[in-house]
Amino acid sequence: MHRIPFSFLHPVLLGALLALTGAGALSADSTVSKPAGAGRTENITSLDIGDNAWEQPGAALPSLDGGSYRLDHWQGKVVLLNFWASWCSPCQYEIPGLVRLQQRHAAQGLQVVGVGVDKSRPLSNVSRSLGINYPVLVAGEAVGSQLLRHWGDSSQTLPYNVVIGKDGTIHYAGVGQFDEEMFDTYVTPLLVQP
Repeated sequence: MHRIPFSFLHPVLLGALLALTGAGALSADSTVSKPAGAGRTENITSLDIGDNAWEQPGAALPSLDGGSYRLDHWQGKVVLLNFWASWCSPCQYEIPGLVRLQQRHAAQGLQVVGVGVDKSRPLSNVSRSLGINYPVLVAGEAVGSQLLRHWGDSSQTLPYNVVIGKDGTIHYAGVGQFDEEMFDTYVTPLLVQP
C-alpha cells in the first residue's frame, strides 16, 4: 500500500476544509489585482530571484541514467529545474509539455532537469511511461524536502519550477505547472542571450 506523505496530505485536507466551509471562496464583489502568474515568487526565502545558482553549495545527486550530477554540470545552458514526484498527478500532467520543450529547444541551449522528490523505482517507472528525455536526479523525500526549502518552496508543494539563466542567475521560481506561456515569458528571452 502506498502511503501519501503528510506534506502532500496537509494541503489537501486544508483545501477540502476551506472548500467545505466556504472560507476560501471569493465574494461576488471580490477582485483579483494580480495578473496570472504574479506573486509566484513570494515563497522564496533561501534563494531569491537574481541569486546565482552556480554559486550555491550542493552535493551531486544520483540520476536515473546511473550518473551523478551537480547542478553546475549544466552551467552555460538555460536550466528549467523541475521538482516532481511519482505520486503527484499535476507533475505527471506537466511532464509531457516539458518533454516537448526539451525536444524543441535543446539546440538553443535549454536543459530541463527533473529533481525527483521520491524513490528511484517509482520515478523510473513514471519517467519510462511518460518518455522523459531529460536528466532526472533522484533526491528522495528527505533530501528533496530540504532542496525544495533551499530553492524557495517553503510550502513543499509540487510541481515546483526554477528557471536559471546561462550565467546562473535565477529568473523565476514558483509552484505549479510550467506551461508554454510561462516558457515564452521566462525562458525564451534567455535562450537568445549570448
